[in-house]
Amino acid sequence: MFYQPTRIHNPHDIHKIGCFAKTGLESIIFWTMTTVTVDNKKIWDSVLTHIEQDVSRASFLTWFKNTSIQKNDGSVISISVPNTFVRDWLQNKYHSSILRVLRGEIDSLRSIEYVVSRVGTKEVLEQINQPTQIQQLELGDIYIDKDDNLNQRYTFDNFVIGAFNELAYAAAQAIIKNPGISYNPLFVYGLTGLGKTHLIQAVGNSFKRNNKNTKVYYLSAEKFGIEYTEAVRGGRAHIFKEKYRKYDVLIMDDIQFLSGKEKTQEEVFHLFNTLYDNNKQIIFSSDKAPKKIVGIEDRLKSRFEGGMIADISVPEYESRLAILNAKVRQTNISIASEVLEYVASAVQNNIRELEGVLNLVSAQCQLKKRGLAISEVKLLIKNSLKPQRTISINDVIKTVSTFYGIEERELYQKTRKKEVVKPRQVAMYLLREDFNASYPYIGQKLGGRDHTTVIHAYEKVRRDAGRDGLLYKEIEQIKSVLYGTN
Repeated sequence: MFYQPTRIHNPHDIHKIGCFAKTGLESIIFWTMTTVTVDNKKIWDSVLTHIEQDVSRASFLTWFKNTSIQKNDGSVISISVPNTFVRDWLQNKYHSSILRVLRGEIDSLRSIEYVVSRVGTKEVLEQINQPTQIQQLELGDIYIDKDDNLNQRYTFDNFVIGAFNELAYAAAQAIIKNPGISYNPLFVYGLTGLGKTHLIQAVGNSFKRNNKNTKVYYLSAEKFGIEYTEAVRGGRAHIFKEKYRKYDVLIMDDIQFLSGKEKTQEEVFHLFNTLYDNNKQIIFSSDKAPKKIVGIEDRLKSRFEGGMIADISVPEYESRLAILNAKVRQTNISIASEVLEYVASAVQNNIRELEGVLNLVSAQCQLKKRGLAISEVKLLIKNSLKPQRTISINDVIKTVSTFYGIEERELYQKTRKKEVVKPRQVAMYLLREDFNASYPYIGQKLGGRDHTTVIHAYEKVRRDAGRDGLLYKEIEQIKSVLYGTN
């Protein structure tokens, strides 16, 4: 006798046990179908076990305490978090780790949502099918429009203007009033975490608000490259080209990721020309000025430099304090002014770190249900921020020589051995490009060489790295060791 198995419409909700027995030429299949409830607590406990191994105890208690799976339909999981600070921190810092571990538990998982829940477990379960208005507003706060990739949180209403970014801000306002004509393209550059993405997305959101018919699109250069490669492989290059030529405002973030990608650069070049000729506004961002991006063709650099180039520098103390006060006002939290002043003086690298420390202070205040003393804030900053690393010329020499497998002393010697010349030229290039050392100083430090020799080495490496993908990768790997990012 055979039992016909029931078709499984939702494998997430059905547990199937199959037994197979064979006697002689007869095969008997026994199927047992049992409906079960997914154990979300067990799944989340497993996730937390993995996460706890990768973060400090303090970070784990601060950011993962009082979190749980609120809803799980097999493809989308909603994670319940106690407040907006934890939500933003998990989304910005730990999202990829959480997604990776969860996909190890649930193969069909597509995405994760973080939902602020200020109610008890019983009420959370009751609200799964009937979300409150507050929950809907929280979800809307992190919503990214799939049509244009713009994050609604990035607006000029919450953008702090200071001496460090006033030129970029003024240029942004000018193109909003006169798109495609004033400052086209707009090229914004600055180190990571200084607010470039906020600024350029705020421009996009302003265009949408002022004219709903304006077609705006934001994406990273890396995503553009991936899409282009996939389109070519799939024989859809013409569709890809048509897609990006229809926009009135195109915003491309992190343009430095085009380095060494000749075919993608060519596509960006032709796209730029088409949009520019039709007075469409183009906005780029990068971590470096156009002329300092290695591996970008000169003709594309000339396009970047043809409009307005505006840098965003590290914010000064007054701007850092203004950013903290603005963040406090936006989130309706209460933190003593002396604490904000201390944080503004202690955290100087970038806005992202500044806001991260503020979120950490806020979370600790909520956990302790009181304000923090300056001594406690000092300890938090000490434990949460990486120490600054001072890089000397000796560090560069040591790193380069180790990378290429030669002795450090060889870089100082006057030899024309091929296995030494290239590493020496790379060292000269790095000292000039990343540390802005003068040509005579570099020559003096590397065996008393004439400054013209250093100029030749710098220009050669810069030129070759733009054409040689392997050399470009070697330089990036050396930098990752130097800066501790590997």
